[in-house]
Amino acid sequence: MVAASELLPFLVCCFLSLKHSTLLTNTSKQQIGRAFFPSPQNFSKTLANSNSDSHSFFTTFVFAILPDLPTLGGHGIAFAMSPSTEFKGSVASQYLGLFNTSTSVSSSNHVFAVELDTVLSPEFGDINSNHVGIDINGLRSNVSAPVTYFSDKESINRTLELISGKPMQVWIEYNATEKLLNVTIAPITSEKPLNPLLSTFLDLSTIFCDSMFVGFSSSTGELVSRQYILGWSFNRSGQAVALDKAQLPSLPRNRKSNFPTILRILIPSAALMLLVIIIIVYISPQRFSYKDLFRATKGFKDKEFLGAGGFGRVYRGTLPSSNVQVAVKKVSHYSTIGIKQFVSEIVSMGRLRHRNLVQLLGYCRRKGELLLVYEYMPNGSLDKFLFSSETPTLSWSQRYQILKGVASALLYLHDEWEQVVLHRDIKASNVLLDADLNGRLGDFGLAKFHDHGETPQTTFVVGTVGYLAPELARTGRPTTCSDVFAFGTFLLEIACGRKPIESSRSAEELILAYWVLDHWKRGLILLTSDPRLEGNFEIEEMKLVLTLGLLCCHPVPATRPNMRQVVRYLDGDARLPEIPLFNPEDLGSRFYHLGREVSHQNNLSDPTTDIYSRNFSSSSNSILSCGR
Repeated sequence: MVAASELLPFLVCCFLSLKHSTLLTNTSKQQIGRAFFPSPQNFSKTLANSNSDSHSFFTTFVFAILPDLPTLGGHGIAFAMSPSTEFKGSVASQYLGLFNTSTSVSSSNHVFAVELDTVLSPEFGDINSNHVGIDINGLRSNVSAPVTYFSDKESINRTLELISGKPMQVWIEYNATEKLLNVTIAPITSEKPLNPLLSTFLDLSTIFCDSMFVGFSSSTGELVSRQYILGWSFNRSGQAVALDKAQLPSLPRNRKSNFPTILRILIPSAALMLLVIIIIVYISPQRFSYKDLFRATKGFKDKEFLGAGGFGRVYRGTLPSSNVQVAVKKVSHYSTIGIKQFVSEIVSMGRLRHRNLVQLLGYCRRKGELLLVYEYMPNGSLDKFLFSSETPTLSWSQRYQILKGVASALLYLHDEWEQVVLHRDIKASNVLLDADLNGRLGDFGLAKFHDHGETPQTTFVVGTVGYLAPELARTGRPTTCSDVFAFGTFLLEIACGRKPIESSRSAEELILAYWVLDHWKRGLILLTSDPRLEGNFEIEEMKLVLTLGLLCCHPVPATRPNMRQVVRYLDGDARLPEIPLFNPEDLGSRFYHLGREVSHQNNLSDPTTDIYSRNFSSSSNSILSCGR
């Protein structure tokens, strides 16, 4: 960790002049580097000369990030203002040395930061792996933008890569009277652009304490970078003193061994591919040539595009050697998430064998792309048949068979395979229909594995709003019970022909589970059946599916049946128990409101959207087993 004293001398005008570059992080993994001025700045309004501008400040600094590998580095630098330099329990990686899982969303933090983020962290809603964000009390940015600057001379907008290794200058200016914050960035070779990258109205008077420390915090993860501050100017009473670029220290030479750069790149890549090859040999799927897949998909043309999901685009294709139709998913090689998803899907889909799971057929790797080849499902995803007027309405018998098939697949994942597989994203759009309209559960990009009798260690919630079990808001830990909750929502979805949340409906009908529960209490549950069925269904089967959906969606995990019991109910081999009474508000409205927030930020019309959420404590209550 870098000591604050390394920033001296710090002059009376609050201008920092560094004789030597300040190294925040070196190439050590999971490292935190900080450099704060040792004395706090006084932002108290009670000062004799205080005025409405008491919270204004203006700062500029020059930084450089040199990744260990040319296209991969982590995790970035944050200019930070905090009432203390003791960030208790802070961790490296995506938390930038400022927060941890339990402190990253607390109004008591009183931390303001501008992040220069070089890694995509979905749990914080990051827009990409190269962005600037304005953070208040946490790392889910209030506003953010890809790193660009407007070249006034050329009148064009240019992209900057934070991990290019080239020095860049940042200007952060806060006018407390106007409550306006501007953040501007440009390469060191350019003048300050007229247009800021980010401009937002913000009241920092509620964030700043009477005294605030000012400085920088940075971190590395499994990917590392050397991160430097080359010059810094900070002023409370007016514009920051301009940095004399000619006097800035030069970046030190890389003191690593003279081992050829190309080998330093190739060896980690070879190790990664060795891991992939070991996995592939273990599961033995077929390896396809890129040429064959290119020909099969007609060059990955838009007309062959089927959709996007699991961090990849999916295309329809016909293998030239066999005329077999396939679905080909393209995953980015240079995306950390992409690599993880590639390995996850190969491990899971390659070894799992069930008639109601989409089967992985093989793979291909070419330069920066990894491709997965699946069985082609000619009828596409189930949600199109449920919610689109352009497809025929599925009969009740077809829907019931689909439910039984997906239930059988989940029983296999939870109980019958060598490990417990938590799917974590069960919904109609992830159920594909083969030529005979049999339901196949697919998209294992979010799947989590653990041994039978153990509990998964993750405390991050991923999935889709409307299908997330309410206990995840307390624990953050997925279980078979949370999969059952999602399956319960899926049951209601098929029976009612409705999405879990539809913002266009009235308050009473807004959330599907609330609406069905209300009708169940009044003895009118059949009125919630899909009107497109026109009453053509087996009454007892419809009652069973709707009631079982409510039971699976019960807010108490232990009350929900397990998937073995669900299969028995659907097969008619067991009588469904009575549903214990519960408050509909316990069904998880917290996740609905979170979904509304996510939708608003992303300009989505439908709040039923994929999310990554992180407001959870690792010291949560023990997980209850469902239906045990």
